[in-house]
Amino acid sequence: MFKRYSGITSDGLWHNNIGFVQLLGLCPLLAVSSTVINGLGLGLATTLILFASNLSVSAIRNLVRQEIRIPAFMLIIASFVTAIDLAMNAWLYDLHKVLGIFIPLIVTNCAILGRAEAFASRTTIDRAALDGLMMGIGFTVVLVLLGGMREALGQGTLFANAHLMFGPLAENWKIVLIEQYRGFLLAILPPGAFIGLGLMIVVKNIIDEKLAQPVVSISVGELSKENT
Repeated sequence: MFKRYSGITSDGLWHNNIGFVQLLGLCPLLAVSSTVINGLGLGLATTLILFASNLSVSAIRNLVRQEIRIPAFMLIIASFVTAIDLAMNAWLYDLHKVLGIFIPLIVTNCAILGRAEAFASRTTIDRAALDGLMMGIGFTVVLVLLGGMREALGQGTLFANAHLMFGPLAENWKIVLIEQYRGFLLAILPPGAFIGLGLMIVVKNIIDEKLAQPVVSISVGELSKENT
């Protein structure tokens, strides 16, 4: 029984989010998410690779023997990562320098291979493509939120260096939250990323608990009996 589109969407964005629930790909997530733009750049690259690799794996799922499926999936993922890496180096060179080694390291991201093996290789092309897209968007949201939190606390700004991704048009996109802010070093350092992600997971769990609480409804008849 194939999973419904609504279930695939909710899993990718919330219930089975890569960063909040699966806790996969934490190395680039924690290392790169020092600003909103860095997080957005890595998140979009990961989303494109997830979408393309899921689609490709699902398309060949009946052609690849079980004994070689993992090497075949790795080859597909590595091909797309190489293409994205070369494209960013050509058209987003400054951002590519900032993200550095973490673009090629997407090949080793457990989330991408995990979705290919656990989902894309067992379902139809349309569902696999949707899963890759939603998982990528969910991962990007975590990167952007964590990057925004760390940038705001660490530098007192938002959307700093937006021109690295959007060009000269974004030179004035920088938002200064606190004038003459001296910065909070812990937020920029790796320990700040761990603390920030932990706080975000706590907030998500609290929201899930609130949503899971049963809604108590009282009928009109019961209300009239209590009044009498």
